[in-house]
Amino acid sequence: MSAVLDLQGVTVRRGTSTIVDTIDWTVSEGERWIVLGPNGAGKTTLLQILAARSHPTAGTATLLGEQLGKTDVFELRPRIGFSSAALADKIPAGETVRDVVLTAAYGVTGRWREEYEELDEKQAQDLLAAFDVGDLIDRHYGTLSEGERKRVQIARALMTDPEVLLLDEPAAGLDLAGREELVGALAELAGDPASPVLVVVTHHVEEIPPGFTHLLLLGDGHVQASGPIEEVLTAENLSKAFGMDLLVAHGGGRWLARAARPAGR
Repeated sequence: MSAVLDLQGVTVRRGTSTIVDTIDWTVSEGERWIVLGPNGAGKTTLLQILAARSHPTAGTATLLGEQLGKTDVFELRPRIGFSSAALADKIPAGETVRDVVLTAAYGVTGRWREEYEELDEKQAQDLLAAFDVGDLIDRHYGTLSEGERKRVQIARALMTDPEVLLLDEPAAGLDLAGREELVGALAELAGDPASPVLVVVTHHVEEIPPGFTHLLLLGDGHVQASGPIEEVLTAENLSKAFGMDLLVAHGGGRWLARAARPAGR
């Protein structure tokens, strides 16, 4: 399989701090990846590079055959669906759900004077329906629940028919029901052969949807382990990355992690 995303020796520094350090990672066609690690491990920084929103300090990042620093990122970005908390914060609360999704076609947040074709309108409607929020199309974004917003954001990220879909902590801020609904939606997406390559960032093992094939485990800006999820998601690897003794269980397509010794014992 050909490489869709390829990082070689990628390092990101901010002042005297190294955020990610010498990352080698290749994502191939048809794969569904989870990027897992504790807070501060460099997950969001890595995704910003994959989304062509940031450049590495050192090393090379080749996205869809284009090397960052040697290509027009404004032509590259529409080929990469991207959803993050920072991007979501830019969406006006008064925007209709329809326009939240539609404006992705122009790479903007907040409709102004752009004109959209009937095909664009249908694409937005179909995506919202696919994520069970089609009935919200005329609602204002600011009136939605957090779970509804997350689904709308993913629909928006898919508006340009991207070749890669990147989701940065899509379940953050959701309650248990909202999380489970989102995990189910992502599992359906992962199981669809027509879906783009998927990369989802999380720091909770319980948020890994069924159908994801590979895992990149980060710790302190370094790759702790990488490969097929069943081989990487072990108690030993997870304990090293999170700095505590953990147990890992798998059943019914879902993963669970907990402390090896309960607190206070």
